[in-house]
Amino acid sequence: MSEASTGTGGRMRVINPATGELLVELPLAGTEETDEAVARSVEAGPVWRAVAPADRARLLRRFATGVEEHAEELARLETANVGKPIADSRDEIAMVAEVLHFYAGAVDKHRGDTVPVAGGVDLTFHEPLGVVAAIVPWNFPAAIASWKIGPALATGNTVVVKPSELTPLTALRLRDLALEAGVPPGVLEVVVGSGPVAGARLVEHPDVAKVAFTGSTAVGRTVMAAAAATIKRVTLELGGKSANIVFADADLERAADAAPAGVFGNAGQDCCARSRMLVERPVWDRFLDLLGDSVARWRVGDPTDPRTQMGPLVSTDRQAVVGSFLGSGMGDPGGGDVVPRFVGQVPAGPGAWFPPTVVAPADPTWRVAREEIFGPVAVVIPFDGEEDAVRLANDTTYGLAGSIWTRDGARALRMARAVDAGNLSVNSNGSVRVQTSFGGRRQSGFGRELGLEALAAYTEVKNVFVSTA
Repeated sequence: MSEASTGTGGRMRVINPATGELLVELPLAGTEETDEAVARSVEAGPVWRAVAPADRARLLRRFATGVEEHAEELARLETANVGKPIADSRDEIAMVAEVLHFYAGAVDKHRGDTVPVAGGVDLTFHEPLGVVAAIVPWNFPAAIASWKIGPALATGNTVVVKPSELTPLTALRLRDLALEAGVPPGVLEVVVGSGPVAGARLVEHPDVAKVAFTGSTAVGRTVMAAAAATIKRVTLELGGKSANIVFADADLERAADAAPAGVFGNAGQDCCARSRMLVERPVWDRFLDLLGDSVARWRVGDPTDPRTQMGPLVSTDRQAVVGSFLGSGMGDPGGGDVVPRFVGQVPAGPGAWFPPTVVAPADPTWRVAREEIFGPVAVVIPFDGEEDAVRLANDTTYGLAGSIWTRDGARALRMARAVDAGNLSVNSNGSVRVQTSFGGRRQSGFGRELGLEALAAYTEVKNVFVSTA
């Protein structure tokens, strides 16, 4: 067994996916415990809103400093719980601290306006929503929790975090660090429970004002539908099938060298993974040769080794799902199998391991080229010219991220405007920066996280007219 599960007596086992070993057993929150957490959050709301902006900023900075002081502890928790390489976990925890510092600085920057009107003065205020339910996935548990906690607390809301039952450990530790920093009790609550019970209760709870959900598109649909009953705010950051577009004039060595990190990072368990590589036909053979060398150099192994670039999948359940994409359903309309072009190495023995895998050439109609796999599997598809690249890139129900590799600046700008995705990079595979907004289009969700844009997602605008007549 290599994932959390409910046992008798309402407990769950948290497992290290690299070794299959038990990390800890935790009580599993049900509806009653979830309601109690919301009640504490409601009670703490007036206390938190009454904290002066400068003092709220100081508390968030202390929280950020606490994360920095416990960075190695948090990183090792993340690696043990998720299976990601320790170097990646250290980067993730550094981002958590950066997010909290950023929003500490934003507390007094989210300002209202005065509006010219006849007969008086008109003012707008940005007011907190109330209790925010932050439902967090298992792929980047600490970082994605902070993306919601930071702007929500900065704008005066209280937060109930529901981490994945697979990966709750860093969320629990972040709650403790917030308390140690002086954040009042109840302002940041954590509920460790299953999605169908604790998560569903948060979404339907009448005292929850907003749900910030990151997860699969399928679950996002149910969250959106359930939230409609109480007309609560919703932010959805969902799946993706992002394109990595390589033109013939690109720096091919650089593009091929960067490609594995863009799709195999975090074992492919990344909604921004560039899992569709689109390569212009004149450089097809050359790029594939370079890509094969790059994949061969990709280091898969012990997540505690700083040299490791990829660890296991989060669970054996995920291992089975990812493997299903390489069966008969992957192939041509007649059902034939397709042999991957490149397959990397993985350690022998226990653990939810899956090798870095590249399918080339792939037909754009194949399941492996259309569905989000959430594992280390990439497809490579040839294209003929700019128009064809745009067509293929947009031939998806998703619209989250993507990359464009070219030395032609005008082409880069044309492609950036033509590709229907919320986050694009030119000559890079990076999607996420604390200072810039992040979010998707179409079935990748809506709303924005990070950057100053996220503040609007956690506040309501109030308009006040003062008569001077």
